[in-house]
Amino acid sequence: MGIKHAISNLAARAVLAALDSSRKCQAAGLKLIAGETKESVEYIEPYGFTSTAHAGAEAVVLFPSGDRSHGVVISVSDRRYRLKGLRSGEVAVYTDEGDSIVLKRGRVTEITTSELVVNAESKISLNAPQLVVNASSGVSFTTPTITTSGDFSAAGEVSDGVGTMSAIRTTYNGHKHTAQGETAETTGPSASMG
Repeated sequence: MGIKHAISNLAARAVLAALDSSRKCQAAGLKLIAGETKESVEYIEPYGFTSTAHAGAEAVVLFPSGDRSHGVVISVSDRRYRLKGLRSGEVAVYTDEGDSIVLKRGRVTEITTSELVVNAESKISLNAPQLVVNASSGVSFTTPTITTSGDFSAAGEVSDGVGTMSAIRTTYNGHKHTAQGETAETTGPSASMG
């Protein structure tokens, strides 16, 4: 094989026909130019990152020494699902279903998904001057205890398995006692619960 031919065969664009993610190194089935196809081409991914693209995604394949018998896929991209409109310097991870993690300008990280599940074997720590949770239908904790190191306040009702704080307050504010040895009732408490 001549040097010019070998150089022209070093890299190629391809369309992904299939991707086998069950192996230690994913294997790609590829369609190249002029009807050329390749099977079980290793897809070399960056350490700590993996993805399984849909058929029809585009790939870049390297053929060391220009030998088309043993190639390696070094990049797979899919313009059908790529996030558009990112600002210069922003980074994103995304899926074809619309899930995304975007590292935005101003040091803001935005996660978009239908359901977010976090599994931690021993502990989750959230450290911030302020934590804001907006839940339109409710917040639920399944835990034996909730502990706070400071005050607890509620704009609405506070209740337990027996009653509510407002019911306790109503009972306290309206209660009277019978004086010892007298038939008349005492007045209500000198200070109400609010």
